[in-house]
Amino acid sequence: MINNERHSLPAVIGGDLLRHGKLPIILLIAVLVTSIMVVITTQKTRLITAQREQMVLEKDSLDIEWRNLILEENALGDHSRVERLAVEKLHMQHVDPSQEHIVVQP
Repeated sequence: MINNERHSLPAVIGGDLLRHGKLPIILLIAVLVTSIMVVITTQKTRLITAQREQMVLEKDSLDIEWRNLILEENALGDHSRVERLAVEKLHMQHVDPSQEHIVVQP
């Protein structure tokens, strides 16, 4: 009783894996899916970190611009100080626009 049947090696390995190796195949698939998810998550994390850094730089730039605008507003908005200095140091007077004649002092 000699069996002269020839089987291909890949078919024998595949049959053995399906009969006796279901757990290792499931674990292999789980490891591959997990590793792909780790790579995808790492890439997304790097992109989000780069976006965050860009936004922090933009925020810093806007903060500096805001501070400069506040300083400019404070410098230009102090009319009472300018008027007081004009009256005290330069002896200037407020002119009423309704007057039609100009008074020139000698």
